[in-house]
Amino acid sequence: MHGVHDLGGMHGFGPVAREENEPLFHAAWEARVCAFEEILCGDDRSFTLDAFRAGIERMAPANYLRASYYERWLASIESNLIHEGVLTNDELEARIDLLRRDPDAVPPPAVVAPPPAPRAQPPSPPAAAPSFMVGDAVMTRNVHPTGHTRLPRYARGKRGVIQRLHGAQTFPDTNAHGLGAHPQPLYTVQFPARELWGESAEPGQSVSLDLWESYLERAPN
Repeated sequence: MHGVHDLGGMHGFGPVAREENEPLFHAAWEARVCAFEEILCGDDRSFTLDAFRAGIERMAPANYLRASYYERWLASIESNLIHEGVLTNDELEARIDLLRRDPDAVPPPAVVAPPPAPRAQPPSPPAAAPSFMVGDAVMTRNVHPTGHTRLPRYARGKRGVIQRLHGAQTFPDTNAHGLGAHPQPLYTVQFPARELWGESAEPGQSVSLDLWESYLERAPN
């Protein structure tokens, strides 16, 4: 989708702030959010990694831009758990309201229902044989999907060369939305920096992206 999360190549956001000797977590709650993601996220768990990424992309633009890294993770976890029926929005809002009124409050023990069984994945056809080989010139499709995709906006409609074949891999565009894995060949594609950024790019540089076959078509001679 064309969301605020797809920032590659955009101007106006200032330099990337770097913190010397940055810790893994800046607060204890960040470590807990990271643990939640590890426990809940996976193809055989409450939601898939692709659904987790898609949840971040669905954040309201203003909320996304002012949120920290782990605040985005938390927003996606909440969104996916509500979507999967593990908790309700009313339960979440009640807990937030309690802690806003009294940050030191000890919430009453939750009545925890057994988590729902992982959603059965729709059957997927076997992956087709790769259409491209290392060294082939390809073009990325200039597509504008409304759902999740791993083809960044800045790389659409661009010419590159196949560097590596990774075999058949789960297709995130379907897996993010409960439509099944639909594995297809995954390639590393190398793009000259000037193909992506024009004359302002540094000469002699390149960018390599891992892209699924349906993002690609054979480049014209």
